[in-house]
Amino acid sequence: MGRKGSPRSPQAEGGSRAASPPSSSPPSPLWALPEELLLLICSYLDAQALGRLGQVCRRLRFLSSRDLLWRRIARGCLNSGFTQLGTDLLMPWMELDGEYLYLSQAENIQAYRLCPDSTGLQRHPQAIFSGHQEDVCRFVLVNSHIVSGGGDGNIVLHKIHGSYSVKFSAHEQEVNCVDFQGGLIVSGSRDRTAKVWSLSAGRVGQCLHTVQTEDRVWSIAISPLLSSFVTGTACCGHTSPLRIWDLESGQLLTCLGTDFHRGAGVLDVFYETPSLLLSCGYDTYIRYWDIRTSTRKCVQEWEEPHDSALYCIRSDKNHMIASGSSYYGVVRLWDKRQTRCLQSFHLSSPTSSPVYCLRFSTTHLYAALASALHVLDFTAP
Repeated sequence: MGRKGSPRSPQAEGGSRAASPPSSSPPSPLWALPEELLLLICSYLDAQALGRLGQVCRRLRFLSSRDLLWRRIARGCLNSGFTQLGTDLLMPWMELDGEYLYLSQAENIQAYRLCPDSTGLQRHPQAIFSGHQEDVCRFVLVNSHIVSGGGDGNIVLHKIHGSYSVKFSAHEQEVNCVDFQGGLIVSGSRDRTAKVWSLSAGRVGQCLHTVQTEDRVWSIAISPLLSSFVTGTACCGHTSPLRIWDLESGQLLTCLGTDFHRGAGVLDVFYETPSLLLSCGYDTYIRYWDIRTSTRKCVQEWEEPHDSALYCIRSDKNHMIASGSSYYGVVRLWDKRQTRCLQSFHLSSPTSSPVYCLRFSTTHLYAALASALHVLDFTAP
């Protein structure tokens, strides 16, 4: 009788626990974490890993099926036209030339052959162009020549097909932007000057004009007519951040706009025609200027809906515009005939990176982020 009513032995208790269902075992330390942290951990998993996680137990199946986790993956599927190529590009700039894509990485510019019938690049560069002691800020590719400006204050000229190169000291601080047309180079710098340089025989690297912009120069472009150039500055003073200068004399021709707020610096400018110009920058607006009709007010403007600065802009010189934002690698496509963006792509997740540069071809859009190069295939179904 006493044995019948006595407590069960530890061995019997242990055997009972071993035979009991898993739900009676001590809870895992994992479940002591707050749900927000569990969701953050799961956000790093891809679709396959989330599916496998959901097969472990009911609780993990409930957690892994949350909309918050699958919304990111679904968005990636909708944007599946974009392909990620490479990693760790720092602050890249790029140019397209036929079968090659030229990409700056730190102090070098590398030429990659585009793979035929795909969005990829060949793994190893076909050529490397060097000469700067610090990072390349921007470069242009014109008539088989690369002209680059760097953080070392120098400008370097390379001939693509050959070993010819020229390097000269251009500014006291980093060269933020350059352009090259008609045997002339224009450059803009943090030292608050823009300069015009000769590339004619016997005068290579000779400064023809120094323009005192009284503000840091972030962007620059030569007009297709080769008669003037535009500068985009930081807008830290009382003058317009968009100004057009005479290329032959270096004199100010006109200012664009009158209602820029202080700090509304212009980070990129793009000539579509000699009279049509696109600009974007810190004030979150894309502006479309027609110099023939008015220099005081742009003819069209589009606002970045999430109030992010716009680092770069490009157009197909027809109806489509592409812009790159300062946060989370957001690329937006716009139609000039509409007031809102057509489509947006979030390329940088979970970390944030600006879109430093955009380039078009007839079939692809290339976007350079700090983390990778992304490619959108227009021909994909």
